[in-house]
Amino acid sequence: MCEVSQYRSSVAVRQQTTALLLLYLVTVAMGASAQAGSTAPDVTVIVARMAQARAENRARLRPYIVTRNYKLFGKERVKTKAQVIADVSFVPPSSKQYAIEQANGAGLGERIVRRMLESETEVAKDYRLTDFSPDNYEFRFIREEELNGRHCYVLELLPKRKEKNLLRGNIWVDAATYLLHRVDGRPAKGPSWWLRDVRIVFLYSDVEGMWLQTASESTAKVRILGQHTMESRDVNYDISELVAASSLAVASLLK
Repeated sequence: MCEVSQYRSSVAVRQQTTALLLLYLVTVAMGASAQAGSTAPDVTVIVARMAQARAENRARLRPYIVTRNYKLFGKERVKTKAQVIADVSFVPPSSKQYAIEQANGAGLGERIVRRMLESETEVAKDYRLTDFSPDNYEFRFIREEELNGRHCYVLELLPKRKEKNLLRGNIWVDAATYLLHRVDGRPAKGPSWWLRDVRIVFLYSDVEGMWLQTASESTAKVRILGQHTMESRDVNYDISELVAASSLAVASLLK
């Protein structure tokens, strides 16, 4: 009887120890979860700081002329179907003009580039209509992740209006500078009957102290012709005190 009693007592102790250990692990896990939740960034704060960073960047903008290389690919993206070189001149705060310097390959490539640049110059007249701001979008925090060695907040974009110049997708915001690194989305409204399943990616980087969009990729299914991709890369910037005069001269020639 004594041995049975001791055995039962030992089992009870082990059960209590196991229960206490489980309770401890659960408590630690809940504490860690609560701590992680408490440090999760507030999307309202992110958006506010992002707006401040973009305003400060606009104040640093200087006149420039950028040479941009456009390449059009078909579905397989093996061979370039068309290549277009264009110069885009910008004079703060809102003047943009462009000139096609060279066009090779399918004529579709130049037509697409002209439409893209016409839309870009029109949007530049009032950035507020397409800015990543609460006036145009609702924002939802998705996650944090590394992008090209930078810690970023990933936010979901929910456009407040059904317009072709607003995007539904995600943005990557630098956790330190609150400047954009990447935008990936689809137009809130189809840009054309000829285009379906449009997806647009914008990439940003520093250009002599100015944070600018320096690359893009647009993919769409063109009716009859199938899927096509247009890539653009900024290949050269001319930034100096003389650029303003040069830009105005280019603008006068384009009128």
